[in-house]
Amino acid sequence: MKKLSIILIALVLCSFNLHKYYLALTDIQFNSKSQSVQMIMNVFMDDIEVAINKAYETDLQLSTDKEVKNVNEYFKKYLDQHFKVSINGTQRSYTFVGKEYEGDIVYFYLEIEGVTEVKSIEIQNDVLINDFPEQQNLIKAKINGERKSLFLTKKNDKGLLNFQ
Repeated sequence: MKKLSIILIALVLCSFNLHKYYLALTDIQFNSKSQSVQMIMNVFMDDIEVAINKAYETDLQLSTDKEVKNVNEYFKKYLDQHFKVSINGTQRSYTFVGKEYEGDIVYFYLEIEGVTEVKSIEIQNDVLINDFPEQQNLIKAKINGERKSLFLTKKNDKGLLNFQ
């Protein structure tokens, strides 16, 4: 009976993937009616908290009643440093519209206004890479019905998507 228990415990432990994945997704869409590029980035809450706490010597305590009041300022500052967007060859600033927590994920809502057409989007994204070298940042874009994607890593944190 003892052997059976040990075997069952070993099987259960082996069935769980103990390796943590470091993956963030950014979805980009062009809204021709509002003439804006809208982006939703999702990252694991604990990872972004570690990165920001370390970078800015703070203690965000995300999704708790002790969360710092100016958390959006930290998010915006971090994203401004680690996520850059160029449209049609020109680097553009984006507005940090807000954030939302869902389970262990943080969704960031970003927008670039005043965009009449999109021929190309260049993304530089090293979000979380300084703290998690295995981090992978997937970029998915839908522009005028055409879908393209980029896979960015520590070795290659910049990519160009053409829509011509």
